[in-house]
Amino acid sequence: MRLCRYQHNGTVEVALYLEDRVVSINRVADELKIRIPTANSPNILDYLAPHGRSCKATQEVSDRFQKLPAADQRRLSRPLKEARLRVPLPDPKKVILLAGNYAAHIVEGGGQAVERDQTFPYFFWKPPTTALTDPGAPIKIPRVSPDHIDWEIELGVIIGRTARHVDEKEALSYVAGYTVCNDVSDRRMRINPKRKPRERDAFYDWLHGKWHDTFLPMGPCVRDAGSLPDPQKLRLVLKVNGKIMQDASTAQMIFPVAALISILSSFVTLEPGDTIVTGTPQGVGHARKPPIYLRPKDEVEAEIEGIGLLRNPVEAEK
Repeated sequence: MRLCRYQHNGTVEVALYLEDRVVSINRVADELKIRIPTANSPNILDYLAPHGRSCKATQEVSDRFQKLPAADQRRLSRPLKEARLRVPLPDPKKVILLAGNYAAHIVEGGGQAVERDQTFPYFFWKPPTTALTDPGAPIKIPRVSPDHIDWEIELGVIIGRTARHVDEKEALSYVAGYTVCNDVSDRRMRINPKRKPRERDAFYDWLHGKWHDTFLPMGPCVRDAGSLPDPQKLRLVLKVNGKIMQDASTAQMIFPVAALISILSSFVTLEPGDTIVTGTPQGVGHARKPPIYLRPKDEVEAEIEGIGLLRNPVEAEK
């Protein structure tokens, strides 16, 4: 089952996400006389296990909708092209991202990849309310640093219940669902280029280049964790203007999803809605010869097998 958030007549609601249509959960529930405990809630977690109060009713809506005649399915749904999709989670408390979680990406960036037991994950954060960007909304090239903007397709993991000191073997039971993310990155961010060099300049330049507005498109939907028991078997493909730039598998992660949850929960309490963005594979623009960067009028398509296609245009910040 896949769920999305979309806006219609000024109201945001949660819907079933199909390949080319969205299905209002509340509308179908009313038609089929199914009670939704959190009816009209715009919070997608209310409709997902493990703790969403409406998760069982939502699954019933999904199952019964699929059994309806095709004419009724069309009547009770809306074409995807007419739906104004929103990010699945507009205000998570934490968005935690990974740097260097795919060996080939480390190598293409000039680093040396090592085995899991010889290293540890590099975590960093992005500001959720300004970085998160709706499906179909533009990635904005920042005026302050416009020339080296790059793409990074990543699997997003949405936490469904509070996690603290979680064993890796149990970690996936804390996941509500999975989504598609694009960790847009400014590879040459330089604040005060004439500054006096300091030891940690390179790290903070890299970090500041992650924080621009619109630099975390997310969506178009969430695949519920119950229908995706193994997140380490998913193909990731990113295209720019129709050309494949990244093509890999989540099987190539150094630290799989369960390990990331376990490690993070050992020193940070993970709360419902917190999102872990699990790193990108090889194929980023700055590692190409010559490098390729995003420009206004480009279009980026990030797709993860079994979840969905996240499409965003690129435009200059005004």
